[in-house]
Amino acid sequence: MTFDTSQLLLYAITDRGCIGQRDLLSCIEDALRGGVTILQLREKGLPEAELIEEAVQVKQLCQKYGVPLIINDNYRAALEAGADGVHVGIEDAPVSEIRRLAGEGFIIGATAKTVAQAQKAQAEGADYLGIGAVFPSPTKTNAIRITGEQFREIKESVTLPAVAIGGISQDNLPTLRGLGADGFALVSAVFAQMDITDACRTLRQIIHDTIAV
Repeated sequence: MTFDTSQLLLYAITDRGCIGQRDLLSCIEDALRGGVTILQLREKGLPEAELIEEAVQVKQLCQKYGVPLIINDNYRAALEAGADGVHVGIEDAPVSEIRRLAGEGFIIGATAKTVAQAQKAQAEGADYLGIGAVFPSPTKTNAIRITGEQFREIKESVTLPAVAIGGISQDNLPTLRGLGADGFALVSAVFAQMDITDACRTLRQIIHDTIAV
């Protein structure tokens, strides 16, 4: 799938802790139906073989809605499952290694919390950055906070598009107007909601209003 910056607009990240007893695939389809533009499958504790099997199923759903599927951390599983890309943190495999093995056309997202990390990710072939946490994150309590000024400094140091991540909700998203983000990555604001489809439709409108010039 050809990567386009507009795909970063509503970036949903799965979290089984948010969905309770609900079926993950059903929740993902609800999010896709609601207008998610890119989906990251995050399964930290899942054995690789099970992750690949699950990713194949999620990929079929994403294809149905024309939405790229990104796998968190595990680029080997992403390649094996035919996912569109991977998102790696600072402690994960280097972007340069993934690009060498995956080639062009495979979407690589990289976390950046400093200008140096952003510039390194760009030099090694990343397609986009995830910058945050812009708010305290309920799903990643040890995440380092990034101020609006730091976000802008990091993003402006490179030419890559960037998503803001970390504790973003319907209530606080409008306060990020002027941040310069190309999209917003959300976890509980999507998957902890009782009506995921409606939540995503609302988020799409809020995001549109927030980034409108």
